[in-house]
Amino acid sequence: MLLIPCPWCGERHESEFTYGGDATATIPSGDQREDTEAWYQFVYERTNPAGDHAEYWHHSYGCSKWFKITRNTLNNNILDVPESSQS
Repeated sequence: MLLIPCPWCGERHESEFTYGGDATATIPSGDQREDTEAWYQFVYERTNPAGDHAEYWHHSYGCSKWFKITRNTLNNNILDVPESSQS
């Protein structure tokens, strides 16, 4: 069981959240906006890092806010969560 500390609601069970993806991925911009391959890589080509990783999470069954955490993918320890004053 993973307990995720929501910056607004406090620690909650993982079932209240939806994983939002890799927070280190860069959205295609500029000339790449029309490049199908760039969008394919952004949406589908992901690494599976072992260790500390920045991720987006959505408190879908709570306050409905998005936030970024740093989680260790080897042991699921959550290392960093922003303050609730940050949006």
